[in-house]
Amino acid sequence: MSMGISNATLVPMIVAISFAAGLNVYATVAALGLLARFGVFPLPASLHLLANPLVIAASLVLFGIEFFADKIPVFDLFWNAAHTFVRVPIAALVAYGAASHLSPPLQAACAVLGAIVALAAHGGKTAARAAVSASPEPFSNAALSAGEDATAVGIVWFAAHHPVAAALVVGGMLAAIVLLARAIFRALAGMFRSRRTPARA
Repeated sequence: MSMGISNATLVPMIVAISFAAGLNVYATVAALGLLARFGVFPLPASLHLLANPLVIAASLVLFGIEFFADKIPVFDLFWNAAHTFVRVPIAALVAYGAASHLSPPLQAACAVLGAIVALAAHGGKTAARAAVSASPEPFSNAALSAGEDATAVGIVWFAAHHPVAAALVVGGMLAAIVLLARAIFRALAGMFRSRRTPARA
């Protein structure tokens, strides 16, 4: 057993939680800690630290800071870039801890899976934020950030009750991120090609 679920739902749980961490790692850690603290979602012994009141309090404080910092146009791009080195490693560590009952190779594989999913979510978030930041008004940026925060918390709660369904939802989101990334790369490539093409008289 791990994270209060069976081995059959361990991978879906890792996928869902890692995706949430890629969006907002502080909200994810706080939500996991609070759910465990109130007995809604038991954590394995290797992740009991997340339910520590000090860890929960620190996560909530950092979540509060990110809540405002992540809604400032342009600054949010730097904030998200720096958090590549926070969200992805923490997602990998949580996945590694969730699989503590497995053999070392499988545990390492779960950590890699968590890192990949978190990186994909983080990359999609950063790409969407870069596109929205070009807008002169600040409301779309704030709305997108608030949506990301709500999605992260919602996925954690949903995964605690329906891990397989949550993983399927995340799978759809990952597919949308891939399509979005392809569209953005094509648009950028087209823009660069048009700039390199000399204007005809």
